[in-house]
Amino acid sequence: MNGNDERKAGNLIGKIYGGLNMSWPVVILYALVTAVLTSIFLIVPVFKDTSFQHMGVYMEAWIFFAVIIMANCKKPLESALKTFVFFLISQPLIYLFQVPFSWQGWGIFRYYFYWFIWTLLTFPIAYVGWYINKKNWLSLLILAPVLAFLGYTIIETGRQCIQNFPYLLLATLFCILQIILYVLAFLSDNKQRIIAFLIPVITITVLAIMLPQVDLQVVDYLPDSPSFASEPIVEVTDDSICSVQVSSLEEGSVYIYAHKYGTTEVTITEGDKILRYSFEVYNDKGVSRVRIIAIEP
Repeated sequence: MNGNDERKAGNLIGKIYGGLNMSWPVVILYALVTAVLTSIFLIVPVFKDTSFQHMGVYMEAWIFFAVIIMANCKKPLESALKTFVFFLISQPLIYLFQVPFSWQGWGIFRYYFYWFIWTLLTFPIAYVGWYINKKNWLSLLILAPVLAFLGYTIIETGRQCIQNFPYLLLATLFCILQIILYVLAFLSDNKQRIIAFLIPVITITVLAIMLPQVDLQVVDYLPDSPSFASEPIVEVTDDSICSVQVSSLEEGSVYIYAHKYGTTEVTITEGDKILRYSFEVYNDKGVSRVRIIAIEP
């Protein structure tokens, strides 16, 4: 990228984060447009199990929308009021638009409570968040949790993308783009920018080490639903993939605690009865599942 390209990119970022007219009519129109687009992503079947549907449900897109409002307000109170009203209009509309298309009908509004709590929280968050416009160490302090959260989202979506490429690729790239934009738009000192970039990098690194590849607890059924007179002995060849316990709920049911993707053999022994199964923990379009196959003696 040459000097002219860098200046053009800088001017574009400056226009988005500080050069827009964020009047009340614009905020209301902004809320309506984002609500309509999000509803389309959640309703239209072609967007099912895509990054667009994911960004319609989770926080990363709404952070992006909110930061644009905060960056284009002149005072912290204005930032708080306009961000609050933006969420107050957009979020219930998203659920309202889905009512005719959802099997739950009006019952879909039970999920709105989560977003209503976040709507209330936007007022104090956007009030403090406005100070990112100062482009100093305070800006970095305010951005730190946002950058850490985006790092967390990247590790979540990125893992699913690697396991089932290109699932959630756009969602992952969108979070990376946000980090770059915020660092360039709201931090002017190179030391601040280096520290800011390190925050999501460290978050991703720590989570990649600490988080299990899979965190799944499910009750499933063994083929042929065998019955046991007493508690059998369960042996798992590779317990790093999953652990298994025979359930007393129904005949043939087992508790499965999956930790990572892969296949392992499970042997269930009760007296002279010995049963062997293959347990496969796999990713099905971003959803962790378990497949159980009987191994013939």
